[in-house]
Amino acid sequence: MTAVPSEAPPRRARGALILVVLLLAAGAASAVWGITVRGRTLTELTRETHEMAVVTVAVTKPSKVSAAESVSLPGNIQPFTDAAIFARTNGYLKARHADIGSRVKAGQVLAEIDTPDIDQQLLQAQADLASAKANAKLAQTTAARYEDLIKTDSVSRQDLDNASGNYEAKQAEVLSADANVKRLQALQKFRIIYAPFDGVITARNTDIGALIGSGSAAKELFHIASVDRLRIYVSVPQMYTAAIHTGLEADIQIQNLPGRTFKGRLTRTAQSIDADSRTLLVEIDVDNPRQEILPGSFAQVMLKLPTDATAFRLPVNTLIFRSEGLRVAVVKNGVVGLVPITIGRDFGSTVEVVAGLTGTESIVVNPPDSLADKQSVTIAPDQAKKSQP
Repeated sequence: MTAVPSEAPPRRARGALILVVLLLAAGAASAVWGITVRGRTLTELTRETHEMAVVTVAVTKPSKVSAAESVSLPGNIQPFTDAAIFARTNGYLKARHADIGSRVKAGQVLAEIDTPDIDQQLLQAQADLASAKANAKLAQTTAARYEDLIKTDSVSRQDLDNASGNYEAKQAEVLSADANVKRLQALQKFRIIYAPFDGVITARNTDIGALIGSGSAAKELFHIASVDRLRIYVSVPQMYTAAIHTGLEADIQIQNLPGRTFKGRLTRTAQSIDADSRTLLVEIDVDNPRQEILPGSFAQVMLKLPTDATAFRLPVNTLIFRSEGLRVAVVKNGVVGLVPITIGRDFGSTVEVVAGLTGTESIVVNPPDSLADKQSVTIAPDQAKKSQP
């Protein structure tokens, strides 16, 4: 009996082959899926890294400087005219017609001085003048007589010359004596002390019976100040001096007159910067018709300074200090440009920019030190619309 061959081994072989093929196909699919997922993850990571590398910044725009800008400075109020009154002659104070606070007019008598010494000197000088005139008259007569005698040769030419010379000398003595009389008369007139101008007596340093001296022994008798118009002296810092000129208007506030503002005008400057304080001394004149403002007072002066029409203001936290100079970071189309600028005055929290800007730029606030030219940035969402022109 012949045996029939078994078909089990070939069937098992095909099954195993099919299983291997299925496993390989599954592995390939898994590999493809893994590669795809990794690619997507890498792309997403690259995108996130790129986005994180772009700096988000806040921006601001330059503000226009007003046509006139005020700066407040302390001032010292002084009388428009101020004078110390001294005696020009010696004696004793006979009468006093003014005291502290007296308002006087030009030419008004302030005091009278009794001058006994000057009075006696004047009497002596007048006597000397009379004697000199008598001697001159005698010399004139003698010279005239010699002129007649010389015609008959009764006197010598020398005698005539002596007589003529003596007459001329006596004439000079008359002139000298007359000048001395006039000098003492002038000193005698100084016994009356007058007010040199309209004003108020701010000090009195004498009284009736006091000894009055002149020259090195002189003592101030009165102090007078003109207060209808006042001078205010202000020291202007060097940074503002370019805008200072005569005719500039000023608002003046006085501490003891709250709520009041007085108008003044800058009339002159020292034309020189003080080397110690780096300030320019200026004078502002203010009318004081009712004499409300007291000389010697402290004043707060607001000067209205003209500004450059092309100037702008920027916060100080927008400035970038680099070795090549001062810069600001301007954002345009998402790209930074480092723009050089020139600043003018420094106002503390802001600075004046006089060159380099047009006023339409979006400028980065608090720029990081690493910020570079042509670097891509993102404007903060809440400012993106504001930065658009």
